[in-house]
Amino acid sequence: MIELVSLDPTIWLDIRYATTNNFTGRKVYTEPRAFLQRPAAEALVRAHKVLQQQGYRLKIYDAYRPLAVQKIFWKVKPDERYIADPTNGSRHNRGMAVDLTLTDLQGKEVSMPTPYDDFTPKASATYNDLPPEVIRHREILQKAMVTEGFAIFPTEWWHFDYKGWEKFPVLDIPFPPR
Repeated sequence: MIELVSLDPTIWLDIRYATTNNFTGRKVYTEPRAFLQRPAAEALVRAHKVLQQQGYRLKIYDAYRPLAVQKIFWKVKPDERYIADPTNGSRHNRGMAVDLTLTDLQGKEVSMPTPYDDFTPKASATYNDLPPEVIRHREILQKAMVTEGFAIFPTEWWHFDYKGWEKFPVLDIPFPPR
């Protein structure tokens, strides 16, 4: 796996699970870092470059997630619409999924359907009872990600899985030292 900012330091990080500002209400990561398997990381950087040409940047909320953290999430919210059962692991546990949003070039988040980790129907990737600007931003993000090989996760507008995720093993390794 590779740390995203080592490939492109212009990608913003807001790693919520290294803070208490997340659905668990506690820190579950020791550091605010984001890793992906190399093919997914390189595709993410390509999507980011396309978005920069359109006046946007990516902000990452989460990427690789150790299986131990997945187990914590499952205890808090055992709902497979939003949290993968740790028995099988998740695409995040494989380093092949990323949670993100769009910002403007200065880093200010643009309007999106919901806040991160919203577990309501409004967070769906196809929910349309939204202002046109919000739908447009979601579509810009989706197009950039899908063009580079990511699939849209149906219940979370912010979650994208990279193609071939099933070929990668579930991992439970902590973030490597700096």
